[in-house]
Amino acid sequence: MTLYHGTNADFERISLTIGLRYKDFGHGFYATPDRQTAIRMAQKKARLFGGVPTLITFELDEAVLMSDLKVKVFPEKACVEWLLFVDANRDRKNTEPIHDYDIVIGPIANDGVVLQLTNYREGIYSPEEAARLLQDRYLDQQYYFGTERAVRFLRKTNVETV
Repeated sequence: MTLYHGTNADFERISLTIGLRYKDFGHGFYATPDRQTAIRMAQKKARLFGGVPTLITFELDEAVLMSDLKVKVFPEKACVEWLLFVDANRDRKNTEPIHDYDIVIGPIANDGVVLQLTNYREGIYSPEEAARLLQDRYLDQQYYFGTERAVRFLRKTNVETV
């Protein structure tokens, strides 16, 4: 399986200590099977932090998803469990990781999702209502790698400026 990582600079080795802490699935390394999504992320990172929009391509042997790694796969569409998982990972009150998965696969919480998360947090919608409102939206998919053991299964195959 081909996965893409959009960034603002090439790197030799994946570091789990770099990056933002309060992301959809927690602090870790993220990639997507959608090339255009990764290109948009590379351009955004370069615009925000400087550097050059860089697309890094990785190959992942899908057999690893059936190995002894701890893997969580969410449906491709928004669901209550995913919404609550993303909300907990993004909650700055949680100073410790909320899960111990090696790999998490599921939708990316884009701006529209953040609006519904805010509405849920403010008590405007229940989690069920917020997830239902997101059902008709296409949400790009992401792969989270949260442990050194998991990132070892990623093989870098290409780097290009976008």
